[in-house]
Amino acid sequence: MDVFAEVRGYVDRAIAGLVKEDRLPVGLNIGEVTVEPPRDAAHGDMATNAAMVLARPARIPPRDIAAMLAERMLHFPGIVSAEVAGPGFLNLRLDPARWVAVVPAVLAAGTGFGRSDLGAGRRVNVEFVSANPTGPMHVGHTRGAVFGDALAGLLGFAGWEVTREYYVNDGGTQVEVLARSAYERYREACGLEPEIREGLYPGDYLIPVGEGLRATYGMSLLDKPESEWLATVRDVATAAMMAMIREDLALLGVRMDAFFSERSLYGTGLIEAALGSLRQKGLLYEGVLEPPKGKLPEDWEPREQTLFRSTAFGDDSDRPVMKSDGSWTYFAPDIAYHYDKVRRGYDELIDVLGADHGGYVKRMKAAVAALSGGAVPLDIKLCQLVRLFKGGEPFKMSKRAGTFVTLRDVVEQVGPDVTRFVMLTRKNDAPLDFDFDKALEQSKDNPVFYVQYAHARAESVLRRGGSPDDGALAAADVGLLGTPGELGLLRKIAEWPRQVEVAAQSHEPHRIAFYLYDLASEFHALQHQGKLEPELRFVRDDAPALSRARLALVRATQVVIAAGLGILGVTPMDEMR
Repeated sequence: MDVFAEVRGYVDRAIAGLVKEDRLPVGLNIGEVTVEPPRDAAHGDMATNAAMVLARPARIPPRDIAAMLAERMLHFPGIVSAEVAGPGFLNLRLDPARWVAVVPAVLAAGTGFGRSDLGAGRRVNVEFVSANPTGPMHVGHTRGAVFGDALAGLLGFAGWEVTREYYVNDGGTQVEVLARSAYERYREACGLEPEIREGLYPGDYLIPVGEGLRATYGMSLLDKPESEWLATVRDVATAAMMAMIREDLALLGVRMDAFFSERSLYGTGLIEAALGSLRQKGLLYEGVLEPPKGKLPEDWEPREQTLFRSTAFGDDSDRPVMKSDGSWTYFAPDIAYHYDKVRRGYDELIDVLGADHGGYVKRMKAAVAALSGGAVPLDIKLCQLVRLFKGGEPFKMSKRAGTFVTLRDVVEQVGPDVTRFVMLTRKNDAPLDFDFDKALEQSKDNPVFYVQYAHARAESVLRRGGSPDDGALAAADVGLLGTPGELGLLRKIAEWPRQVEVAAQSHEPHRIAFYLYDLASEFHALQHQGKLEPELRFVRDDAPALSRARLALVRATQVVIAAGLGILGVTPMDEMR
């Protein structure tokens, strides 16, 4: 049941009726027409922008169109008023019975209420985290991990077939630096003084890797030149780092469906096949790029290179894929990786990256558009920095990591549920302040506590009412509901299916966190009213039928909170400790 979708259907039918009567021209595009809650609840239950969307193509003043629509909207069931406002908004009020009907719909669907077929089974690959396998994940990776996992959960709830994927960057020079760093820990395990020179990874996390190498190879690697031990140590160290990363992700409640190794692109023909596809389309050429203004990027050189015509797809300049010496640029394997995704049959691709990858967006979008012939959209979501505070001061660095605060540091301080919810209290492209003290505070100012407390408080109310099952509550006479506070909560519950679709379409899981906070606020306010006015209490011994109706409303609220927290990967609490 989606009340907003139903009313949007009424608006579409009203427009079609006016077209049929020649009061509006044929061929109008209604794709931008919306039906949503008004910014001010005093203006009504819903508002539509239809008149303003249609005014210019119809060449009719928006208020005139709104007046025509208002007349027709009153003929649809459940619409009790339609008023023109401002430049041409149409404010609608619904019969309270339409809102009350949402309760049995929620109880019948359970936590599946609000699920959508918006995705229509389309296959989407959500690549996120993809941290270099050179050490433990830091707090920036934590935000990307939570965002990517919540986005994947949201898309799955809205009807997509989702693959969570991690791209293992194990093909670049950074894993050779890892190998040299691990070798020094191996020397340390052999009783020698490690030389952690500048440029190597200094963290203590490599000590167990060195000890493992000592246990496996004894002292045999000490006498060998780097050319002989580098590949062995690299493979051992990379495997150890990936095991650590998997453990950290599991600690956060993130489980990947696929891990894709960058090294698998080399020597297998994948890079050549991807670039061959672009060459066949006339999108590769030999040329010399003009030097860019400002700091020169790593892939620029004043000699002829093999270039990709990314400007044909909206990029600022063409991009090199092969250097003048015949070696690949860093962009070439990225193209091949996305070429592989396209060949795997995904209908949509999403990359979740750190804020420092802003320059990567246009070129990668251009590459995917070229590789897929424009058939596979790529959305790149950038996650901004996280600033950590504790006791009013910046959180100290991690000795274990050497230079940064790790994912494990954060989760061990506040737990996975708090970590995940707080990471979604800002849009991904906005900086986020993570205050450990506030994250553990039990107050309205702590959003995760406030939402989980609403779920637990609902459980407490249901226990006081005898813990009726959903079947018994579904038979309650919900027509007895109707106080202003109850209707406010009902309207918020009814928004859930719409919120799911809007958040899924925009790839913005933070909208779910915001919605849950607002829903919890409506519920807490209604419960507080009952403390002040006994006749508004959820459970009344003198009114058993009304109590059952209110318990059904409480349970419906709890179900939607549980569904939303499930999308975000946060545990609904039945009791707060």
